Amino acid sequence: MTKSVRNFQLIDNKSIKKDFYVLELSSGQPLPEILPGQFVQVRVDDSKETFLRRPFSVHDVDYTRNSLKLLIQIAGKGTSSLSEKKPGDLLSLVGPLGNSFSLPENDDRTLLVGGGCGVAPLLYLAKYLKSHKREFDILMGFRNRDRIIEHEEYRALSNVYLTTEDGSEGEIGFVTQHSLLRKEKYSRIYCCGPDAMMKAVGKFANENQIHCEVSLENLMGCGFGVCLCCIVKTVDGNVCSCTEGPVFNIKRLIW
Repeated sequence: MTKSVRNFQLIDNKSIKKDFYVLELSSGQPLPEILPGQFVQVRVDDSKETFLRRPFSVHDVDYTRNSLKLLIQIAGKGTSSLSEKKPGDLLSLVGPLGNSFSLPENDDRTLLVGGGCGVAPLLYLAKYLKSHKREFDILMGFRNRDRIIEHEEYRALSNVYLTTEDGSEGEIGFVTQHSLLRKEKYSRIYCCGPDAMMKAVGKFANENQIHCEVSLENLMGCGFGVCLCCIVKTVDGNVCSCTEGPVFNIKRLIW
């Protein structure tokens, strides 16, 4: 798959909630094929403390506009700097990198599970599944109502079920406690979010013999398997999640 280093121009920087932004970036050249679950490495300029590129899941792709979107949560100086970028600014991206989620069979009952900023790769995945005429549900978990992001965008694609830890929206508790998992039988789960959430979802999938793939959110310095920042333990030994992942079948992971 074609990977490149190229400059993208920022089209829009939209604040969607406190500390959450969606950046739309346009390339002057046709985009390569980008698969759901892949990521890009973004260079953060104008800062002596952010010399390493930052990894971000591809949130959405529009081939007619040669643009892609990144969902960013401010977590440090790098993401804070990116949140302040203005339309017209240029950003250097390396990508697409990593592997992708698999495509379900036609008769699979599929559930997408996301938590917090981990919902980022699931929007493009949902659109990809819909374009391939696959049916799916979406289960999203957040700390509280004020942390819910892009609910309407996901709801436009399929049924969306919510949990919040304080019960301010949807069902109270964590995603694995949602009544949907007791009512419905799924054969595939795709998941991204905090480690604790993914491990809980993976445990549920194992106990119920459900195929489950998770997108790990490890720190990545290079994106090519050189810096060894993103090592993850698997049944095949230690591997780099930037090259072997970021998407893994849970049966490969030693958690």
